Amino acid sequence: MKKEVILFDINETVLNLESLQPKFKAVFGSEDALSLWFSKLLHSSTVCIATNVKSTFSELANAALDAIAERYNCDLTAESKDALLTSFANLPPHTDIKASLLKLRNNGFKTVAFSNSSLDLITSQIKNSGLEDYFDTVISVEETGSFKPNSDVYKFAAETLQEPVENLRLVATHDWDTHGALSAGLQAAYIDRTGVEYHSLYLKPEISSKTMDGVVEQIIKHNLDK
Repeated sequence: MKKEVILFDINETVLNLESLQPKFKAVFGSEDALSLWFSKLLHSSTVCIATNVKSTFSELANAALDAIAERYNCDLTAESKDALLTSFANLPPHTDIKASLLKLRNNGFKTVAFSNSSLDLITSQIKNSGLEDYFDTVISVEETGSFKPNSDVYKFAAETLQEPVENLRLVATHDWDTHGALSAGLQAAYIDRTGVEYHSLYLKPEISSKTMDGVVEQIIKHNLDK
């Protein structure tokens, strides 16, 4: 039986955003600035999907920075904005990522970086985090003109990889992302990095764990049992 191709969400799932916390606090003066910015970024991408607004991850990231600058009554300079967005391209991987990706690859799985970010940004993130040798392919949704969790972007990944959707499995720490993948016909695996309860109305993957190693072990076992 053919092994599944494993797609990984990047921001928060693979890369750790916590290194941005002091940078956002220094600019906006609040401990909540980073989480507010990232939440607003994700929310605006979903609104764009629902209302058919064409945008890019970079445009949404910039707009979200402007919005929280207004929220905190902060005079956000072009230099500060550029520094924050540049930092986003230099995030470290979570400590469990390299070993987990290596275990999958050593067991014959193809690993794919799959993100709402632009291809340039994902490529930079993967390179700067030292993960170039841990992914076979990098896929950005930007070519679709939409974002996850639009079903079309998951199907785009399948077309790009020339794989049936049912042979792809998305690993993510966002329940809306795993729900989106499952809704599009993919398999999914949820890593609980936040401790936030999985949304009760979303489709739930059969694989979940609080650690990436736990997720990977279940993926390997599932493929052996097929």
